[in-house]
Amino acid sequence: MTELSTKCLIIGAGPAGYTAGIYSSRANLEPIMVEGIQPGGQLTTTTEVENFPGYPEGVTGPKLMEDIRTQALRFGLRTVGGEVTEVDFSKRPFTVKVNGGSTVITADTAIIATGASARYLGLPDEERFKGMGVSACATCDGFFFRNRPVAVVGGGDTACEEALYLAGLASKVYLIVRRDQLRASKYMQTRVLENPKITVLFNTNTVSLFGNDILEGAKLVSNRGTEEENTFDIAVDGFFLAIGHSPNTEVFKPYVQLDEQGYIVTEGKSTATNVEGVFAAGDVADPSYRQAVSAAGMGCRAALDAERFLLMQL
Repeated sequence: MTELSTKCLIIGAGPAGYTAGIYSSRANLEPIMVEGIQPGGQLTTTTEVENFPGYPEGVTGPKLMEDIRTQALRFGLRTVGGEVTEVDFSKRPFTVKVNGGSTVITADTAIIATGASARYLGLPDEERFKGMGVSACATCDGFFFRNRPVAVVGGGDTACEEALYLAGLASKVYLIVRRDQLRASKYMQTRVLENPKITVLFNTNTVSLFGNDILEGAKLVSNRGTEEENTFDIAVDGFFLAIGHSPNTEVFKPYVQLDEQGYIVTEGKSTATNVEGVFAAGDVADPSYRQAVSAAGMGCRAALDAERFLLMQL
């Protein structure tokens, strides 16, 4: 068993975590980061990023995360591979076990930056075309489908927002809704139903996706299990999932306050949680924006909040 200690433990290795690493390292907090099973977070599955400041020609997701990680390491961030499997936030210093206890870390403060995972339909083709037409973020990837047909899956406010956003870029938008009505607010429903570029397919499910090297279309079924059941194809270059995200907060549930969706609740405009000395940053505490740049900004704030908290303890 390896035992480590730090003034500031960062859990999660996306834009929020690495930015917190940069700021806490420069503040001489000698931070340790547990990088998790996917260092770099969701951005490592993104092919092209064009909306992160400082990259006028765009950058791939993996390259962006490699650059941020390199910057954090330059200032002295220490990293530990593996996944946090148990925490004890009942008293300070906090205790965190990695990989079932093969590494145990004690920390005066902790920054949770474990992100949120997009929910997928579970089709084998989703993985095959991920980054090649399949996406869970219209704001991130919609630009690549200008004047091309796309589909959005979902019936809530998020799905409607994505469909409306894409309607401003794409040639046509199919909104695939498994129920017979939208769950979105009346205002959002009206905007979607009145948009000439959006075709809403009610009572419809996705059977599979198809294409050669890149996505070319989707096979759908309407009115499944009824006499009116009908299987048909739509030609789309982009397929956007908007059926929600699952914040990666399970291990923190016994201690940290979560909202009804499982996102960490922070106090006011700060990144502080209900546990003194524990802070949250990025998508794990942000169900609204889910952008790399906003996550990075929140990572900065969390590191500053942790630094100020430690100064108050002197």
